[in-house]
Amino acid sequence: MDTDFPNAIYPTLKDRVVFITGGGSGIGAGLVGHFSAQGAAVTFVDVAEEPSLALVDAVAAAGYRRPDFIRCDLRDIEALRAAIATTAERHGPIRVLLNNAGNDDRHRTEDVTPAYWDDRMAVNVRHQFFAAQAVRPYMRDAGGGSIVNFGSITWMVGDPDCPAYVTAKAAITGMTRALARELGPERIRVNCMIPGWVMTERQVRLWLTPDGERQIAERQCLPDRLYPSDIARMALFLASEDSRMCTSQHFIVDGGWV
Repeated sequence: MDTDFPNAIYPTLKDRVVFITGGGSGIGAGLVGHFSAQGAAVTFVDVAEEPSLALVDAVAAAGYRRPDFIRCDLRDIEALRAAIATTAERHGPIRVLLNNAGNDDRHRTEDVTPAYWDDRMAVNVRHQFFAAQAVRPYMRDAGGGSIVNFGSITWMVGDPDCPAYVTAKAAITGMTRALARELGPERIRVNCMIPGWVMTERQVRLWLTPDGERQIAERQCLPDRLYPSDIARMALFLASEDSRMCTSQHFIVDGGWV
């Protein structure tokens, strides 16, 4: 678990009901830890049960509010809706949605089939829309809320080795702006978080080669590495009332890559 928690405390996040997708590892695990450290009532979903249960125990052992975990394959929209309803029943109206889950498996255009394409859309963008749809009534009736959709800089730089993923991540920016316009009168803010190359365990294991290190040195303005805690700090701000007039925007945290 990423324990590099921020010094900033957001009083409006204490006891706030937060729903996080893909919270069992990587950036999502950082979100779970940081929001739990703020005293929020966190529920997260993930398809990987073992690391998710270990994360719950680690957060509690660190002395922070114990999060709830619900196993859910986000390609199953009915299961996602059920997890959101269960969260509201247990804790009250959801006021923060962090649409974090995604998968950046590498692929080439000539290898993509219609079934694979549809699966990449389901894994990376479709569930974000339906999660927002499901939390909307809770946020509206509670007087407002914050939805943070997670995109990626890959569509900005045009990464060549995952075109379906890049397409999905580009779509998230458009979806964010459309939802922000529609939901704004209900005081529901919708923003898009765009991380750069974050040093999760998966990224380091699969792709942080010497060539990758050179690419970071050449492309980032800042010499330091990005970690899940860097993304979580921006998410805390966007979820809190300190960002009450921020909506329909994308917030890039990439060390100056793009």
